[in-house]
Amino acid sequence: MAKASKEKSILTDKSLSFLQKYINNASPVGFESSGQRLWLDYIKPYVDTTFTDPYGTAVGVINPKAPFKVVIEAHADEISWFVNYITPEGLLYLKRNGGVDHQIAPAQRVIIHGKKGPVKAVFGWPAIHTRIHNEGKETQPRVDNLFLDCGARSKKEVEDLGIHIGAVVTYQDGFDEIAYDYYIGRAFDNRVGGFMIAEVARLLKENKKNLPFGLYVVNAVQEEIGLRGAEMIARRIKPDVAIITDVTHDTYTPMINKIIEGDVACGKGPSLAYGPAVHNKLLQLVQDVAEKAKIPVQLRTVSRSTGTDTDSFAYANDGCPSVLISIPLRYMHTTVEMLHKRDIEQTIRLMYETVLTLTPKTNLSYL
Repeated sequence: MAKASKEKSILTDKSLSFLQKYINNASPVGFESSGQRLWLDYIKPYVDTTFTDPYGTAVGVINPKAPFKVVIEAHADEISWFVNYITPEGLLYLKRNGGVDHQIAPAQRVIIHGKKGPVKAVFGWPAIHTRIHNEGKETQPRVDNLFLDCGARSKKEVEDLGIHIGAVVTYQDGFDEIAYDYYIGRAFDNRVGGFMIAEVARLLKENKKNLPFGLYVVNAVQEEIGLRGAEMIARRIKPDVAIITDVTHDTYTPMINKIIEGDVACGKGPSLAYGPAVHNKLLQLVQDVAEKAKIPVQLRTVSRSTGTDTDSFAYANDGCPSVLISIPLRYMHTTVEMLHKRDIEQTIRLMYETVLTLTPKTNLSYL
């Protein structure tokens, strides 16, 4: 393992307390409001003004009257489930809300967000003794055979708890720390991004930096179902430059093909992507900033699209020079997503230094 950095941490006790609270809060796709309120309350002291759009994307703005606009952006939503069918016996069957992984569901504890408040439940799963079938083959989890058990024994008892068709379901597991400066939890994809962009705003305020442009700190909704929040807010803000942050795969765990996914590891710094939606000159500027600031970066490539909100900003309006700065993550779309504290700090530093380097006169012309 690489030696720990001797630099003083840029993360404060207050910011780490916010990160833990923010990760533990549920913000499922389409129902991000409680998390967005937490985020806005945290960022308000560091920006000049805030606003939200009709679907809940939250924005903090520094220098709102400036004609040149720079966005730093993350997405707020987490994968989840919808209650889709309630059996007469009181069991609940589900539909996906975003790219939730059905294979991790059996025996997980969940929260059902009903009309009367949160209800605890579990993904029931038959004991191994009972699920061996012909030729010794085990039943495998599928969306159509997974069910929730909330303790009710009839449909009426379920409804008496405030559970209804369309109630959203999130996993219970939250923030924790393990050895060697690793954090784990659900929904680091991508609320760690929301945390990091808020920290950029905090550092700008505390270091009394004056920017020659308007900075829009954007925490977008509904990325997990097709980048929808970014589409809407990009059209509204019409930025001149966009810096997007999201997670990417640590490829050093088993069953991941580095030839396909690239060479990226937790603890070795933020990852920069080459791809059609990533503006070449802006990417080079970020690489130059990283080199000057001695911030380690890892390089990777994407194919037709980045699969992140970068695509929505890059192709919005008349086109917006956009770059993707990702943080390595293990076990994406599970309840034990894992990332390294050092990468959080280095990603914040890279965005911060990039924002300080940009000016309205920065040459980002294609030719």
